[in-house]
Formats: sequence, structure tokens, C-alpha cells
Amino acid sequence: MAMTSVGIESMNLYAGPTYVDVRDLFTARGLDLERFDNLMMRKKSVALPCEDAVSYAVNAAKPIIDRLTPVERSRIGTVITCTESPVDFAKSLSTYIHALLGLDRNCRSLELKQACYAGMGALQLAAGVVGSGFTPGEKVLVIATDTARATARNTYAEPTQAAGAIAMLIGDRPRLLDLDPGAHGCCSYEIMDVHRPLPELETGDPDMSLLSYLDCLENCFRAYAERVEGADFQTTFDALAFHTPFAGMVKGAHRRMMRRFGKAAPAEVEADFIRRVAPSLHHCVEVGNIYAGTVFMALCGEITAGRRAGRIGLFSYGSGCSSEFLSGLVPEGAAAHLDAMAIDEGLARRLPIDVATYDRILDLNDEWRFGIKDKEVDTGPYADLYDAFFAGRGLLRLKRVSTYHREYEWS
Repeated sequence: MAMTSVGIESMNLYAGPTYVDVRDLFTARGLDLERFDNLMMRKKSVALPCEDAVSYAVNAAKPIIDRLTPVERSRIGTVITCTESPVDFAKSLSTYIHALLGLDRNCRSLELKQACYAGMGALQLAAGVVGSGFTPGEKVLVIATDTARATARNTYAEPTQAAGAIAMLIGDRPRLLDLDPGAHGCCSYEIMDVHRPLPELETGDPDMSLLSYLDCLENCFRAYAERVEGADFQTTFDALAFHTPFAGMVKGAHRRMMRRFGKAAPAEVEADFIRRVAPSLHHCVEVGNIYAGTVFMALCGEITAGRRAGRIGLFSYGSGCSSEFLSGLVPEGAAAHLDAMAIDEGLARRLPIDVATYDRILDLNDEWRFGIKDKEVDTGPYADLYDAFFAGRGLLRLKRVSTYHREYEWS
């Protein structure tokens, strides 16, 4: 029996309405500008109080759903959301998303959590559903969505903590990424590097997290190489895309791998980074860390900026920790297919805000803490931003919370 192709059919990034310049944020917070260059970040996307993880998810997924035929839409049998910005301890975000996208009721609705690894885990679960053949032609909608309300002000983590959502349709016609069957390696162990003991508190040991990321990347690739005969870090992959807490961390991780597995000289490392890794940072440096969706934002960047077909290696790390390295083929025509989502144009439409405005938005966002029973959204305090980005554009936004139930409307 022929092996069924399984992978990503469509994908889209939604990074919200506003951004703050990362260098401006460094200066305003009195952070050491020598560390700014190591960060390698330019902009950080910022969510408004009329948005949440549900609205971000729907705004990412709707352009994909709108392009499907009624028959294709009816084949979506599972919706999986991945988030660190939940709105309920029991009810998954996917229930709201499923309804707002008008999907068929014959559908599973689930939520997955494992820090920034959850998106990769959901992809593997979705691939299992599609590849099993139990329901021929079934598709899975996977959405990683976060709004980073737990922003750690006045720390070096703050410039990286962003808002964004990646939506992916997983099926048997992979136009963007055709997964290599069985080609993966995992590494997981218990560690308290970065964690959320409260809904609005993200804390931990960033140095420990950096070391764990590097350890997991090396051991994931070793596990991958045990499964894939002849796998070589330098020659097997035409491109690489890693989970990107900040771009400088990816550059350091790539350098370590090139030295560890290829004993590469500095000039060779730099040339390889520019060729195989830098395109994946195309969106990441403009948005920031969007948690479970970040590795797929890197994949979008590689497809959009790299514009090449070939084998790509993907690495996902989630604090706590769980991680995975896998590979797949980016088919011919992938860039043209992704271009239809107009991701670069969406990022260009975002509105720049200064640090004072950014701080006011954070204060307003703080009023929307987890567990609100009744509250009406008032866009008045940021009417200029709302009108410039949302008015008349048919984007979803939060309208109110009524007896804990979230109500949304289209702009």
C-alpha cells in the first residue's frame, strides 16, 4: 500500500494591530543596549484590550477557511488549539473558534498545552489522525494563539513576549510541508525553567531555559539521526527553522550545532546561517515570540523569504520541558501558495506605537485578567488605533463578557 502524504496544506499568521519598536523599549526601560544586538529583534506585536486568544485564532484561520469549498470545509473533523492565554479552566478555546468559523458540528474540539512545544505536538497528533486513514480525506485545523498579557515589564524577557496566532490546515494534500514519515526525534524531561503558576504571571530562570533549549536541540537531533539513516546536520537539510524566543538565540543554537556535529569554522558557520537559517527569521524579528506558534512562524518566514523547495528541519522547544526535531519537504510552488495569505502585507498594516502608548495598553489589558464574569469592551481609550486598523475590515474582536461567556463581533 502506498504511503499517504500528510502535512500542512495551508497556513496563515495573524500578528494583530500594533507594534512597539524593540530598541525604543530597551531605551525606555533602561536595559543594556549591548544586549540589544544579541537579541536581533526589531519589533514586538502588541494586542489591544478588545482582543484575546480567540479573536487572534479566528483572524488567523478565517482566510484559510474562506478559501475552502463547502466539501473541503466539511472534512475538517478536528479543531485543536494551543495556547498559554486560556479563558477557561475546562472549556477549550476551540469551542468558540469552531462556532465563529461556522464549521460542521460533526467535529472534535480540543485544546493542548505544553508551553511553546504545543504547536508541534498538535501537528504530530493531527498528522496521526490524517495518516491513519480511519476517515479518508479528513482534515485537522490546528491553531496556536497567544496574546502575552503576562508581560514581564522591565525585564530582558519583555521585548520578546508578543501576540500572534498561526493557523494550519493539516491534510493529505500538503502544499506547504510534506512530513517525512517517522523522521523525528524527541527529548523531554521535567524542569522549572519558564512556567506560569498564575494566569498572568510568567516567571522562571531564563539562563536555565537557554541551556535546556540547547541541550534539547542536540539530543532531539541525535534521536532523529538514530531513526533516519545517514542524517547529517550540515547536508541533509536545505533549510532550518527553529522555535525563536529571539533571533539571537537561534543564531547561537545553530552555531553550537555546526561546531558540535561538523566542527565548522566561524566563516563556514556564518555562511551556513545566512543560507539555511536567516530566511526563517523573516517574520520572527518583526513580531516577537508568539509561543506555540513561533516555530511555524519561522516556517512561514523560510517559505516566504527563502522561496525554495527542498527538505527542511524543524525544531520546537517548550519550557518545562518537551521538544522535537522533525523534517519534511517544502514542495515546488509552496511560496506562491503562501503568498495568497498576504502575511507581509498584514504585518505592514500594523500601527507603530510609542512606549508611553504601549504602557497605557498594558494597563488597560491588565483589566482583562482571567476569570472576568461581566465586562463590556470600551474601545474609546484607544479609538484612534481601533478605527485605523479594525473599522470596516471584517476582523473579529471581543465585544463583552456576560456571565463568563465571551461574545464577539466582526468589525
